[in-house]
Amino acid sequence: MKLTKEIKTAILVITSILLFIWGYNFLKGKNLFDSSKKIYVIYDSVEGLEPASSVKLKGVNVGRVNSYHFLDNKKVQVELAITSDYPISKSSVAELSGSSPLGGKEIIIFPNDDDPNLIQSGEFLQARSKLGLTDALAEQMVPLKDKIEKLLDNANVLFTNFNEVFDQNTKANLKSSISELNKTMKEFSGISRNVNSLLAENKTKLNHSFENLDKTTANFAIMSDSLAQANLGQTVKNLEKTLASVDKIMKGIESGKGTIGKLMKDDAMYTNFTKASKELELLLQDLRLHPTRYVNVSLFGKKEKPYVAPETNKKSENSEQK
Repeated sequence: MKLTKEIKTAILVITSILLFIWGYNFLKGKNLFDSSKKIYVIYDSVEGLEPASSVKLKGVNVGRVNSYHFLDNKKVQVELAITSDYPISKSSVAELSGSSPLGGKEIIIFPNDDDPNLIQSGEFLQARSKLGLTDALAEQMVPLKDKIEKLLDNANVLFTNFNEVFDQNTKANLKSSISELNKTMKEFSGISRNVNSLLAENKTKLNHSFENLDKTTANFAIMSDSLAQANLGQTVKNLEKTLASVDKIMKGIESGKGTIGKLMKDDAMYTNFTKASKELELLLQDLRLHPTRYVNVSLFGKKEKPYVAPETNKKSENSEQK
């Protein structure tokens, strides 16, 4: 049977269309002759995930992302084409993770090898999302951005206030203050030079002073050593005993014990002592005025003069009677 040109042309067009459809789907990551297992995962967001993105398990590429679409609850359902025969359990987790710092995403399956219930085509895996490097930096940059904006606002306010404070008068005063400060620094420099010259001129005297100070320090060290070697503890103990004895004597005097205590506490003894001192005083005064009453050296035996009380005694007796 001879094919006509029309039939050949139709076969060629149909073949071209089929090849175009297959190539287009292949470029999108779909294979029309693919017999891989279809597994589904639901994420809140799949930003950065593209069709034909890789699906890895333990670092090995075990499939790809076929497609994704929105659900009624605004979440995203992702279809995975698993080409590996690795036994994936139903309790395994499909983590959406960043594949590169530029923001690309991939899905990494964390299998649960202890679970014997294997997932079948058309079933769902548990979903989990992990921020990539770019997303983590973006999240950290958001509060940093707010802080930088506040800092810039505060800086603007500060510079505005600074400009308001530093008017022409303030600037002139500041220049004058700086000029005065320069003068002060020059004067201080001159003073320091004078001090240096003074120190240089009196270097010998200062050396002698320091030598004397060293000798004084050495003598003080010797004195401190002597004091340390002295039996200060025993001296202090003896002093304490002496003070205790003195305290005991003072207590005895205060309580009226002994001659001094009785003299201080016994009013009768004090009165007698006072009277005796007065009588002794009168006796000495009478002896001074009339010595012949007590020592008779007369050769002719004159009569003894009668006793007359001294004037001081009479006056004291009259004042006591009054």
